[in-house]
Amino acid sequence: MRQRIRRAKPFRPNSKNRNVLKDFASMRRTLPLLAKAATSTLLLYFSLRWVNVSTLADRLSRFEPGWIALALILLTVQVAFLAVRWRKIATACGASLPFTPALQLTFIATFFNQVLPSTVGGDGVRIWLFARKGAGWARATYSVLIDRIVGVLALAMIVIACLPWTFDLIHDPIARTFLLVIGFGAIAGAWIFVLIGTRFRQFFDRWNLTRHLSAASQVTASLCGSLHSIGPIIACSIAIHLLTITAAWCCIKAISASATFPQVLFLMPPVLLISTVPVSIAGWGVR
Repeated sequence: MRQRIRRAKPFRPNSKNRNVLKDFASMRRTLPLLAKAATSTLLLYFSLRWVNVSTLADRLSRFEPGWIALALILLTVQVAFLAVRWRKIATACGASLPFTPALQLTFIATFFNQVLPSTVGGDGVRIWLFARKGAGWARATYSVLIDRIVGVLALAMIVIACLPWTFDLIHDPIARTFLLVIGFGAIAGAWIFVLIGTRFRQFFDRWNLTRHLSAASQVTASLCGSLHSIGPIIACSIAIHLLTITAAWCCIKAISASATFPQVLFLMPPVLLISTVPVSIAGWGVR
């Protein structure tokens, strides 16, 4: 029996089997995209079914382009703040990233965030372009990962800080519970990420993949341990989210909708935080 096992030829897939494997791999890539598209379509349907078309047409007829121009200016300033924050984080990761290249790469990433079927599609583009500029794959990945975590953490902090006023506008108990879970869950996730490189460093340093995660966590812990480093990063993060809220309010004013700035301030952060959950295409439908 042992001799037969030793003489047995290893399995080599023929052309037919290779095609089946390729089709299966293609299906695995396509199914999540189709699921996200279906989720976006379904959520958009439930949202738009209550829209009064005549009212919408009336508001569009009174469209004020000046407010849209102001929103575009604010979003351009926001990209500059994004570049400043990323530059500071990249420096902490040991990579050199001057402001001008950081601004260029951030503009490119912002574009891909809008056109790719994910709210984090531009992050992959940032990693690729930054690594090609000489930062290396590890440092580029660390900087973008930490930048994303800091952004979500700051957004969760804003959501939790505004909860007393947000609950005055949201009365559904399920929605309130979901906001509590996702808000405190995001903060807990960031805290666990920091613990990976501090308390559980020896465990995560055993394997190559988790070793990189531990290294990124250590950089994050060093940033959190220095007020001189984390202060400007948190300030930039809050400014970024406030600019997003103000730009959204400008778009509302452009169609003469009856929404005040405090309402947008208290409702927009939860919407942005929920849209980070990867269940739709670029947050469409969820938002």
